[in-house]
Amino acid sequence: MEMAALKSPSLIEQLTITLIGVFAFLQVYSIQAILPILIHDLNASEVQAGMMVGATVMGIALLSPFVGILSDRLGRKIFVVGALFLLSIPTALISISQSVHIISFWRFLQGIFVPGITVVLIAYIGEEYRHHLAKMMSLYVMGTVLGGFGGRFLVGHLNELIGWRYAYAVMAIFTLIGAIIVLKTLPKSQHFSQSGNWSSAVTLLISHAKNRYVISACLLGACVLFSLVACFTFINLHLAQPPYLLSTSALANIFSIYLIGMVITPLSAKAIGRFGMVKTIIGAVSISVVGVLLTLIAPLWMIIIGLTLMSSGVFVTQSATISYIASHITTGRSLASGLYYMSYYGGGSIGAWLCGLVYMQGQWTYTVYTIIGVQLLALTVALMFMRQ
Repeated sequence: MEMAALKSPSLIEQLTITLIGVFAFLQVYSIQAILPILIHDLNASEVQAGMMVGATVMGIALLSPFVGILSDRLGRKIFVVGALFLLSIPTALISISQSVHIISFWRFLQGIFVPGITVVLIAYIGEEYRHHLAKMMSLYVMGTVLGGFGGRFLVGHLNELIGWRYAYAVMAIFTLIGAIIVLKTLPKSQHFSQSGNWSSAVTLLISHAKNRYVISACLLGACVLFSLVACFTFINLHLAQPPYLLSTSALANIFSIYLIGMVITPLSAKAIGRFGMVKTIIGAVSISVVGVLLTLIAPLWMIIIGLTLMSSGVFVTQSATISYIASHITTGRSLASGLYYMSYYGGGSIGAWLCGLVYMQGQWTYTVYTIIGVQLLALTVALMFMRQ
């Protein structure tokens, strides 16, 4: 058994873990690229457009702390595969929806199923690949970045080819095919140990909710995704208006900036090693603030540079914050991570809703000021509460 654990993961296993990351995030932000079209087709407001994004993020936030407890009792593979199959259903139903409210409901259901993939797969990797943890986790993270980009890219381009309704039918088919592939290729758990002690898990969860390290990380995480979701949701509406008038495919291409996460995330480990977690967070948030400010400058190329800096800062902050939790929490790390992701995605949901209201009042300029305000709050948390 120990020799099996030491054996390097096969190419199929590596590709499967990456593929799961892709399909976990393929749907989460896919709708962002077509928001200007949906506002027109469904007669939706900017706030309603934001909530179509935020609904999925809210679903992820609500389920993240509890899915790990359930999978500790029921197993890993059944959760991952089952969640992938279920994710294809609301994705398909978006294609026949006739109102923004119905789409938001199906988007919320998408979010409900995502933690069954993400949270559980992280536990699976920790159990099955403990001697190759860094390698397999990096493949999973790479997959999530590809999925986050790919969903926006595919829906944006498919909309111009076949319309957004058929685009979501295609996305549902992709997810279903992904579920079948994972069912066939993801190895069964060899090191899973069933645990069903709910009372101790809930007690530990409450304890973490009072821990200052966890609270600081949760506040910072909420600010981080608030900024990212707000920025990449409403920049689409801004760039679809004069003088830019970008099409959905052009907006989808802008999201290639997201791929910088594949480069920045590994580099952030070096920054953390050299400067420490808190200094890295302060520097990364500061870079992100500069990036957001640059989006107020008119030329499109300057906006793209600003978005690149903004997203780079967010990716580094996210990586450093996760490291911060791991270094300060020694028991119940999965539960602490669940609380963090609940706050992280909760912040994203609030960002989609609140900045929708702000955008209606003052367009992109007011939205930028709001994002910067939240990022300054993140800096305050890092400076006042995360330092020793």
